Amino acid sequence: MKKFLALLMAVVMIAALCACGAQQTGAAATAAPTAAPESNVKLQILCEQDDSMLNTYSLLAVNPKAPFKDADGKAVSGVAINTAGAAALINWLLSADTEKLAAGYGQDKYGQQLFYLLDKAPVSTAAIPAPTDATKTIRLSTTTSVNDSGLLDYLLPQFEDKYGYKVEVTAAGTGKAIANAECGNADLILVHAKTQEEAFVTAGYSYVLDGFESERLSFLYNYFVLCGPANDPAGVKKAASVKDAFKLIADGKYPFVSRGDKSGTHTKEVTLWPAELGITTDADSVANYTAWYIYSNAGMGACLTMANEKGAYILSDKATFLTFVANNGVTTS
Repeated sequence: MKKFLALLMAVVMIAALCACGAQQTGAAATAAPTAAPESNVKLQILCEQDDSMLNTYSLLAVNPKAPFKDADGKAVSGVAINTAGAAALINWLLSADTEKLAAGYGQDKYGQQLFYLLDKAPVSTAAIPAPTDATKTIRLSTTTSVNDSGLLDYLLPQFEDKYGYKVEVTAAGTGKAIANAECGNADLILVHAKTQEEAFVTAGYSYVLDGFESERLSFLYNYFVLCGPANDPAGVKKAASVKDAFKLIADGKYPFVSRGDKSGTHTKEVTLWPAELGITTDADSVANYTAWYIYSNAGMGACLTMANEKGAYILSDKATFLTFVANNGVTTS
């Protein structure tokens, strides 16, 4: 009898323990989920897909016979341009396979494309030669927009691993990227400001590569986007066009962060302000607007950080802005 009572008590204790465990498990299952960390990015895209905001990227090979000059405009001699390396990289970037990679970049990570292939983009079928000691290192001068989007970090390692070249990237605003090439410090450029590119060609700094029809090889595009604080104090979301949106910002003297660096983004931005303001890429043109117009002379990533901190409006290329959001406000420039 004693053995039976002892066994019965053991059974009761085990059942109680199981019930307690079940209650704890149920409580854990119904507990409120952990809240997602608050985003550091307070900016939103408020205006996009306007025809005035098209953003086209072009490749240009540097002419080895160009009239190279230093920052003071004095002639520079003894410049060596790696034309073979530049041609190899350009032909690879414009191959059908690479163009497909570029156009698909961002889809997996960001849920949408960051770049699109132009309908009439040139396509190269040229073979890529093996590098020599003299041609192995290729100097690419490009924009912070291309660099900060992560596109080059995605593409260039594939080129280097497959063919054995080494690409040295210098990223700045388009104006500075072009100036870098005019000093003889680049073998090719990848930029996005048509007027500056055409001036570069007219001055003799580029030439037509074999297999192509022009110096400017435009192949990718995306859109500039007007970003700002979520509460949108200027009401730009309701504007009929991006130029109307810029007028609302100017009329209300709402803070605006400008690249101020003669980059492709800066060049586009100044075309969107009301003409009567007289805003150009020159700092003197905004001397009367310093209460609200912030002339930063900085890269895209740094400007986005500044606008985010100040609750200001800003024009950005879409690729860099989406990368900025995905990285929770962390930038590389």
